[in-house]
Amino acid sequence: MNINLDTPILQVALDFINLRRAINVAREAVDAGVDWIEAGTPLIKSEGLDSIRALRKEFPTATIVADMKTMDAGRVEMETAAKAGADIAVVMGSATDATIKECISAGKNYGIKVEVDLLGITDCVSRSIEVEKWGADFVGIHTAIDEQMQGSSPFERLKEICSKVNIPVAVAGGMNSETVADAVNAGAKIIIVGGAICKATDIKAATENLKIAISNREKIAEDFFKRTSSDDVREILEKVSTANISDGSHRLRGITGIGSISLETKMIGRAVTVRTYPGDWAKPVEAIDIAEQGDIVVIDSGGVGPAVWGELATQSAIQKKLAGVVVNGAIRDSGEIRKLQFPAFTKLIMPNAGEPKGFGEIGIPINISGITINNGDWIVGDSDGLIVLPKHEAREMANYAMDWLERENRLRKEISRGNTSLGEVTELLKWTKKIRTIKRGSYL
Repeated sequence: MNINLDTPILQVALDFINLRRAINVAREAVDAGVDWIEAGTPLIKSEGLDSIRALRKEFPTATIVADMKTMDAGRVEMETAAKAGADIAVVMGSATDATIKECISAGKNYGIKVEVDLLGITDCVSRSIEVEKWGADFVGIHTAIDEQMQGSSPFERLKEICSKVNIPVAVAGGMNSETVADAVNAGAKIIIVGGAICKATDIKAATENLKIAISNREKIAEDFFKRTSSDDVREILEKVSTANISDGSHRLRGITGIGSISLETKMIGRAVTVRTYPGDWAKPVEAIDIAEQGDIVVIDSGGVGPAVWGELATQSAIQKKLAGVVVNGAIRDSGEIRKLQFPAFTKLIMPNAGEPKGFGEIGIPINISGITINNGDWIVGDSDGLIVLPKHEAREMANYAMDWLERENRLRKEISRGNTSLGEVTELLKWTKKIRTIKRGSYL
């Protein structure tokens, strides 16, 4: 098989568990100009080698990549991939030398090219040089999804490897219309894109933008399909919901029993924590002066009244440009606070305030409905409630929330077409565990 790499290749990674969805996305992407089609590892694990056979049948002239992630039995896996219709198959660089060499040998026997994926390799340069000597056709720089969520990118490693090997280098992980130009400029010949195509609401437009960015080596602005590498996660949190955050963090539990005084509100900021006694509003007022722009005052007054926050405290918080207040206790002047459009979440609303006695502490860990909130943790509130992102995990959690939002955007698009349902899209029944009982020596 002859492969022309005079110009960089755009490869779509079909990391689905549903073959029907994968093929539908592939059709749109190919029509828009995608060069190579990858049967992603989740697709192969879910649908088996039938996924490759189906892609070959649907796209008889396309270059099809089987992301086998082979770690053992190299000859068998290369043979099966080739006979299923793949043109290229992937073996892990972390596999044994014997397995990689066997894959390369089998590839030559069965007419399939072999890519070595350097995922998890510490010394990528040395491994690249090594597998090139053994006859590998490509090496791949792959930033895993979990690494992306922690803010990692492939570009530093990519540039160094491209300068050390003569075989084409593929790059995957965090590729979008803003980053593909960086990949091409670093020397990559194969640009592997997953989410920026597969989760796009308009696959044609997304693919065309990627092709333009690759061809012209220019960045095209994108609102989605990118991950923050900064500890300042506000930009992402402004786009996602508390539900997105919960879903992205394995159904993370929100704060219960506390809700917004307004139905439509969005609140994002770092917590300035306050522990005070019921009705003692001295420390909450002091916290307003301590807090910085964009912070949220989070008050634990024991979940009871009297009120420790009102309209005048709100006016003061607005002057400091604070992002909101959370009260595990009571507030008053709720009508005036609504008019001021200041985000306020509380357990109780009542007319009577307490007295400023000055008891309590600021900046210490507090616990509300079983959830610990530390000073500096990120708080997000909306019409669904409140959720806490611990400050040392906020970046990763925000990135996973964005990933979940992107997935939902694509599912919403598929459902809105009217020819499918949520159950069909997600294939719920396929993943329902079958309970089998033994009776008289037979499975029933």
